[in-house]
Amino acid sequence: MTRSEDHQLVARVVSGGDADAFGELVRRHQSHVRNFLRKLTGDFTLADDLAQDCFMHAWDKLQTYSGRGSFIGWLLKVAYTTFLQSKRKSKRYAEILEQVGHAAADNSRSYESDEVGDLDRFLAVLTEEERAVMVMSYACGLSHREIAEATSMPVGTVKSV
Repeated sequence: MTRSEDHQLVARVVSGGDADAFGELVRRHQSHVRNFLRKLTGDFTLADDLAQDCFMHAWDKLQTYSGRGSFIGWLLKVAYTTFLQSKRKSKRYAEILEQVGHAAADNSRSYESDEVGDLDRFLAVLTEEERAVMVMSYACGLSHREIAEATSMPVGTVKSV
């Protein structure tokens, strides 16, 4: 998957509403989006729901993608915004996340390696913004500039995380 292939697919969607092209974009990037949201939420079910919402928002807003930077960078910005909006809407978010997060962590330890468990514990102590930067950088391979665009943080702040 290359940037130019993504740009061609985006052009097909924007110019003609090509649902098949959008389906290919989803297929190419859904695992990155879902994993990013899973690391942010600590909840697989919520992350999957948010990923669906993210792709619905992406379909509606695809014409706002300027082609500057990578498509996955733009898409992770949509995912991060979707996450933040969801969090604002739910007054009980923290309580639910804690309850479900502990249950998910207990269930996942049976099949996770120690390193993945250590990573999840490390990510859990970070702020949401720090966690987003780390996952976008190390798990998704985005540049500091792309992360800054996705999170609306200054590049210097992204570099300092």
